[in-house]
Amino acid sequence: MWVVCSDLEGVWVPEVWINVAKKTGIDKLKLTTRDIQDYDKLMKYRLEILDEYNLKIQDIQQVISTIHPFEGALEFTKWLRDISRFVIVSDTFAEFAKPLMKQLDEPLILCHSLEIAEDGQITNYKLRQADPKRHTVEAFQSMNFKVIAFGDSYNDVSMLKQAEVGILFCPPQNVIDEFPELPVAHNYDELKALIEQHIYEE
Repeated sequence: MWVVCSDLEGVWVPEVWINVAKKTGIDKLKLTTRDIQDYDKLMKYRLEILDEYNLKIQDIQQVISTIHPFEGALEFTKWLRDISRFVIVSDTFAEFAKPLMKQLDEPLILCHSLEIAEDGQITNYKLRQADPKRHTVEAFQSMNFKVIAFGDSYNDVSMLKQAEVGILFCPPQNVIDEFPELPVAHNYDELKALIEQHIYEE
């Protein structure tokens, strides 16, 4: 039996932080896990910028309210739920993800959370656990599931390598170059073909 685990941003929806950067004009917020491998370093950098520019959770949620899934994303997630068990495993935060999940018909998502002051200042973040994507795959494997996983960034790689099938989906060239052993899908059609090879092999 198979479980499909996927990333969120860059797979089903645009990158939240890039959109915040575009809306606010703060280019320093464009950096993502495609650029910086150390997630803790990246988040501390983001929190410093939010504090410097006095950006609150309300400002970010306002940007998120303008974000919509990629064309074909909703249909693809419905297909995955029809053929297998499907969970999104993301380094986003529950406070960011809720309106995005609503647009994707509420799939299960495992992600982190934020610490927010009364005035809306984001003071810190809480990881669900260290290396959560890999541990999620391991948890399913401990229940005798086989896992197909896909994502686009450095923070997905441990998940992809732990899974029986790991696929890079629309990754930047630097990630492709560093992990040539991982197959690459450049669109949903290619991703579907790779998944079908394994889902239906039994």
